[in-house]
Amino acid sequence: MPSRSDTDDYLSLFLNDIPLMDVRAPVEFAKGSFPQAVNAPLMNDEERHRVGICYKEKGQDAAISLGHQLVSGDIQAQRIEAWKRFIASHPEGYLFCFRGGLRSRLTQQWIRDAGINYPLVIGGYKTLRRFLIDSLDELTESGDFRILSGRTGTGKTRVLQQLPNPVDLERLANHRGSSFGRQVTPQPSQIDFENRLAVAMLKAHHLKGGAIYLEDESRLVGRCALPDTLKERMAQAPLLILEQSLEDRVQIIREDYVVNMCADYKQRDGEEAGWLNFRDYLLGSLERIRKRLGGERHRQLHSIMEQALTQQESNGKLHAHDDWIQPLLQEYYDPMYDYQLRQKQGQILVRGGPATLIDWANAALPAQLSS
Repeated sequence: MPSRSDTDDYLSLFLNDIPLMDVRAPVEFAKGSFPQAVNAPLMNDEERHRVGICYKEKGQDAAISLGHQLVSGDIQAQRIEAWKRFIASHPEGYLFCFRGGLRSRLTQQWIRDAGINYPLVIGGYKTLRRFLIDSLDELTESGDFRILSGRTGTGKTRVLQQLPNPVDLERLANHRGSSFGRQVTPQPSQIDFENRLAVAMLKAHHLKGGAIYLEDESRLVGRCALPDTLKERMAQAPLLILEQSLEDRVQIIREDYVVNMCADYKQRDGEEAGWLNFRDYLLGSLERIRKRLGGERHRQLHSIMEQALTQQESNGKLHAHDDWIQPLLQEYYDPMYDYQLRQKQGQILVRGGPATLIDWANAALPAQLSS
């Protein structure tokens, strides 16, 4: 493998999805890393904990000595083999630790002793994270945003993905943004969400250009919080209002939250357990808005939902779900959306169905890129 230099070209790493080997401990990786990073730790959590205590009590030299004792022999050989597998799969990648210091240099040396030169990221995780935070702040301040808005069930995410330069906040947060929005896979940590968002914004700015389209979201997308500055910019940005008939909206909700979610649970958990977990998901989502619905209305919708689930389980028919979807849209989500729309500060640029909005955005694109 030809020798490559260590890098401080952080923008290139993220724009080009360069593979990164994160040699920090698993507990550090779980708190937050980068979209293209894989954890291949120098020390496991227990080893790191013991070395940390030694560092506080006896200083750096004693901590380094203990680290070498803990990661030696077969353990060291196993770690090196894991690094070699990563390098073989990702010869264009880089490694990093927290600050680009002792752990990454030691990893680099052990790999070199095994006959491989593999570069590191100068400054490590801390510098990469700072670069993304600063970049997101700058792009939020200077970005030209367009907000795709519309009532629940209009299929905003489907339309967003067909616009010229979208950043899909719900995909980045792995959550659809409502009380029913949980996915079968967990959400990222807040740090991971912020890092994903910054990378997506960098790509939208540098690789595509022009206005960035965002779906109208609350401050929280599930448990992931939008940065306050971005939420403020979104509240002032121009709007595209997506409109669909009530019948179409009910169908979209049924497809997204009944058909697709049931399939996702069964794929993850198997037929029987998947059905039970899907059932719990749907009833639990309704339970989360119980107080806002009021006790009596919640009981009515809960009963209708249970009957629809029973029918779905017995004969596979789905249209009984429409009997809870439609009143939930009309009586709960629509009034809430109408109120929120009245609070918006941004100019409404266009209203209409999916084709109208997509055509408008594409027609506006040349003017945006030439300005």
